[in-house]
Amino acid sequence: MTPARWSALQARLGLVPGRRSLHRHLMWWLFIPQLVLWIAAAFVTYSVAARYANLAIDRSLYQSSRALAQQVKPIDNGLMIDFPKAAQAILETDPDDRVYYMVSTPPGQFILGNNTLPPPPPIPDVQLDRPYFYDGLVDEVPVRVAALYLAYGDQASPQRMLVQLAKSRASREELARQILIDTALPLSALILLMSLIVWGGIRTGLAPLARLQAVVEDRAPNDLAPIELEAAPQEVRALARAVNSLLAQVHENVSTQRRFISNAAHQLRTPLAGLKSQVELALSEAQDPALKARLQRVQESATRAAHLVGQLLILARAEPESAAALGRRHFDLGRLVREVTAEQVPRALQLGVDLGVDDSEDAALEILGNGLLIREVLVNLIDNAVRYAGRGASVTVRSRRVDTQAEVVVEDDGPGLPAEAGPDAHERVFERFVRASHDSQGCGLGLAIVREIVERHAGQVHLEPVQPHGLRAVVRLPLATS
Repeated sequence: MTPARWSALQARLGLVPGRRSLHRHLMWWLFIPQLVLWIAAAFVTYSVAARYANLAIDRSLYQSSRALAQQVKPIDNGLMIDFPKAAQAILETDPDDRVYYMVSTPPGQFILGNNTLPPPPPIPDVQLDRPYFYDGLVDEVPVRVAALYLAYGDQASPQRMLVQLAKSRASREELARQILIDTALPLSALILLMSLIVWGGIRTGLAPLARLQAVVEDRAPNDLAPIELEAAPQEVRALARAVNSLLAQVHENVSTQRRFISNAAHQLRTPLAGLKSQVELALSEAQDPALKARLQRVQESATRAAHLVGQLLILARAEPESAAALGRRHFDLGRLVREVTAEQVPRALQLGVDLGVDDSEDAALEILGNGLLIREVLVNLIDNAVRYAGRGASVTVRSRRVDTQAEVVVEDDGPGLPAEAGPDAHERVFERFVRASHDSQGCGLGLAIVREIVERHAGQVHLEPVQPHGLRAVVRLPLATS
């Protein structure tokens, strides 16, 4: 077998390191020994069956050779053979097997029967009236031969006579084969039943691992809660405890980082606010154009830094622990959409953007969530649309019911995402600190915050292009059940 074929066979059997299945590995280690033992048992059974078949045939040959020897009687001047044709026909015509016989005296000198019978092997000390059994060939047919040495004559001149009786081994092999079949079939059924029981036991034993896999796979990336598998076997509980210990360490590290970011953002808000106030005061008093330009850049940098700090604080509140601490309640999403849009109108007018709400659907959109976080979602989406749509563009905010979900759409007819952002830009912009535009206004956290909050509320958010130009942000949140 070539190395390539061996590798392919290993891959199919799950024996390749790194891709080995524990279930398949256990099955092979249990089934292969069973197969080897079954083959060994069949071989031993056939050998034992052949041995006992030989014993039965040897006993039959011995009795027949004794009966044949009794038909040869010594007389004064030789031997008298009392062997009628009828008895000869009975001996030679076996309905199931072929029988051969031969009488010779002295041994080797043919007298009666079939002179093609093979002679017995050399015997150092021949014992009279004792059968000797051996295998041979008659006309290319394998036979089992019984040889019986007998003495005749007076004590002064004793002589020996050899009586041989042979029978083909077909009956012996048929008997051994039948014993093997009668033994192998129940043994095979027993092994098959045992294999099914073992297979069921392996599946039952490995079921906790499958449940552990399902528990881990179904978790959100930010879910670091301990795994509970108390009903599982000791080995799986040990694995779960090891995973829980690792999750606890990761949770502690992540919590430490989150607390650091939140604390740092809180600490930065006050000096940044003071910096902005001082810059604005300096701008109002400065007379030198060059100094005013530098102060203007400082003010823009301070504004971006304050915006970044605010976004970091919002992102910290959107984390699972902080979101859970803030609590949830029922509220009308449509009403919140109208309130947030109205708050953003002055900024839209300042940037020359036509911002409006399409409230043609009057039905309430009641959802269960955190109103402060959902407000941040709407503020970020509308702020992005107003900021990047461009002067003279229109931004429309719509809310409606879609099956069992509430849908909010923020659509603009601006330029949309730039072509150089790439074909996957509509997905990449939801990553942290990723900006599709290279202007100096954004910090790359707005849409990441949107996705974080929406996913915390079991919703979905995505961007899609608008023809002939523009961008549409779609948020879907589950409606509250009564």
